[in-house]
Amino acid sequence: MTEPRSALDNVRIVLVQTWHPGNIGAAARAMRTMGLERLVLVNPRRFPDEEATRMAAGGEALLEQARVVESLEEAVADCGAVVGLSARLRNLALPQFEEGDEMARELMALAENMPVALVFGRERSGLTNEEIAYCTHQLSLPANPDYPILNLSQAVQVCAHELYRAFRHRQPVQGDAARQESSRQKDLPPSREQMQHFQQSLATALEDAGFLNQPHAQTLERLQNFYQRSSPTRKELSLLQGALRALTKPCNDT
Repeated sequence: MTEPRSALDNVRIVLVQTWHPGNIGAAARAMRTMGLERLVLVNPRRFPDEEATRMAAGGEALLEQARVVESLEEAVADCGAVVGLSARLRNLALPQFEEGDEMARELMALAENMPVALVFGRERSGLTNEEIAYCTHQLSLPANPDYPILNLSQAVQVCAHELYRAFRHRQPVQGDAARQESSRQKDLPPSREQMQHFQQSLATALEDAGFLNQPHAQTLERLQNFYQRSSPTRKELSLLQGALRALTKPCNDT
């Protein structure tokens, strides 16, 4: 009997501006061995490419189905959790996974109900600070401190293995499934698009109110960091959006 794939189908591997097409193919092969099929490429230097197809070695179907987009925002807009891989943990106010298995358990739990993504950066320079800041979490895979650099496809393989392992060992739903599903839905995080919309609306309201016409260049960045740390649920974000609309609604003279 084939086991349900819904959670695996909600896991997205995102490669940002990959330079060598062979690495795209090798990443597709790594994904294929662990049951992952959603590959998104952000501005790859060359794709499609014969080298990518050659290195896929069984994962050619993933290359054929791969989605090519122009920005990281487009790649993960509907995702509730976005984990950025980095060789070093940045000094950013993002929740940090210290181990791959910890990351995998949390992502697979969310993937039961919504899309999630793992984001891998450029071979030489990785992800920019701006790209990491767009993620919800960051992860630096434990490795030899004297040389903690993994090849792109190796990093994909390690993470894909952890995700598949968490998928295989997930706990079956017990008790009233409908009630538990309703409870999980209430606790889901907002998508990146929903969070971005709220933050843009807040920025506009603060600017209109004159709050940003002050020498505080990092005000919006600090507010963004605050919301990242607080990790509001979809319901909580909806309440914040409603409060913002009420505060900015024009008053009618009577």
